[in-house]
Formats: sequence, C-alpha cells, structure tokens
Amino acid sequence: MKKKKAGLSFYVPEKKSHFPILTEFFICLVLMVIAAFIAVVSVYFFGMRCRVVGSSMEPGLYNGQEVLVNKFAYTLFVPKKGDVVVFLPHGNEHSHYYVKRVVACPGDKIQIKDGKLYVNDVESEWIHGTVEEAGIAAEGFTVANGQFFCMGDNAADGEDSRQANIGPVDKKDMIGQAWWHMEYGEEKMGFIH
Repeated sequence: MKKKKAGLSFYVPEKKSHFPILTEFFICLVLMVIAAFIAVVSVYFFGMRCRVVGSSMEPGLYNGQEVLVNKFAYTLFVPKKGDVVVFLPHGNEHSHYYVKRVVACPGDKIQIKDGKLYVNDVESEWIHGTVEEAGIAAEGFTVANGQFFCMGDNAADGEDSRQANIGPVDKKDMIGQAWWHMEYGEEKMGFIH
C-alpha cells in the first residue's frame, strides 16, 4: 500500500451539476431583466424623445425628426456655445418643445446686423444663410446671467431667442441637450453636432 505524500494539493474534485443548461438559462434571464430595468430607469429619469417642429434647424435636423434628449446633462454642466438644446419658452408647459442651438452664453455681447449674427463682435459660425429678422438683437445687448441666446441653424425660418415672446432662454427652462437624432425606416441616425 502506497502512502499519501504530505503537502499541498491543488486538485479540486469536479462537481457535476445535473442541470447546467437550466442554470445558465436562469442566470442569463436574470441578467437580461436587470439590464432592461436599468435601461428603462435611465431613459425615464435621464432621457426623453421629442420631435423637431419646423425647418429652423435644417440642414442638420428637419421637421418631424425625432431627437433623444439627455435631461441629466445640465444638472452637472452648463450649456456651451454650439450645444443643441431642448427647452420650453418661459417654462410654458402648454408650448411644444423647441430644439435650437446655443449661440451665446451669459456675458456674451450679441448683435444681428447686415444679416449676420455677431457674438462678441465676431461673426457666428453656427448660423447658415442670411438672418433677415434681427428682432430683439438688432440693437445688440449682453446676455444676462443664467440665460442663453438660442437660434435655429437656418435663421430664415422659425421662432427663437430673437422674438420677444421667447427671448433669451433661462437655464431652468432647458429640458436638456439633444444628442442623438433618428429617422425610422432610413439610415439617418447619429450624434448631433
């Protein structure tokens, strides 16, 4: 009879499961339920969908196109020039959501003259075409603290911060940042620039 050698043994006897496929199935099912729950909660609390109304954001976004909105973006960060934002003018919940671009931030001097938008005396890169209606920006002014001047990329069409009934947008009236656009049935999806 052989004696067993003393010392460490790294041999672990293999446990045989009688239901390995069933166990794996339940683990996958639980993981899928957890992932779905996290996705639903994330979208509900941090995101939403809305439609672009009008052609004021063309050529990037067009009438009826859906965008995903990051509602959490501006709880930690401040909107910056170039951001496409979604807001309700003066917090009016009976209005449709406006999708516009931030062209000036608090402290920026803004003026529309000769069909062009000037921010701090420099022509804005965000506006396409001629701005025919200067509105409240005709004489020029400085954007107040906590407010942002928002316009559509296609300034010839639509309502935006130039109109007195909308004016500069308060940060508290911003729903969030539009970050993804989609079109059902077509290959037109992507991040918003």
